[in-house]
Amino acid sequence: MEALILSGEPAAGKTTVARLLADKLNLKLIGGGDILKELAAKHGYKPSGAEWWDTEDGIKFLKEREKDPEFDIEADRIMKEKVEKGNIILTSYTAPWISKKGFKVWLQCSASKRAKRMSKRDHSSMEESENAVIIRDKENYALYKELYNIEFGKDLSPFNMVIDTEDRSPEDITEMILKEYNKANK
Repeated sequence: MEALILSGEPAAGKTTVARLLADKLNLKLIGGGDILKELAAKHGYKPSGAEWWDTEDGIKFLKEREKDPEFDIEADRIMKEKVEKGNIILTSYTAPWISKKGFKVWLQCSASKRAKRMSKRDHSSMEESENAVIIRDKENYALYKELYNIEFGKDLSPFNMVIDTEDRSPEDITEMILKEYNKANK
């Protein structure tokens, strides 16, 4: 089966929907962030938990990462290899642009709704979550523009589907994706 790649800005629902898809399709779930976390650990960081990126340590790593593109280049090389092999669910910011293979879905949602989700998920204040969304959106856009000339969040041309997650349940989103993914894999 073709790899199924979910992308979108932080807290748009990628991981939640990816877990549901992995269960329904009985495929392994790989997070692009998990690959980056492995590389961060090799450089002395102690990444833990899905929300590590929104912690002080995670944001510190993101700043170091800005100065050394090798972190992302290596993670993206590993991800691209996994996409080429297929039979996985992958959450990734960059894979839809750097790989010609895979069924690609962009999940989008307003910054305010993403901050609200992040606040609930991470047990953080709305102010902290709003700041994290602003920082991560800005840094992700700048990084991927510099590394790959990707208009992250603006150029949606690589995607098979674009889904607004604002007012949809993860289960409804999963069913929408499964319907189109299954058609594409017949």
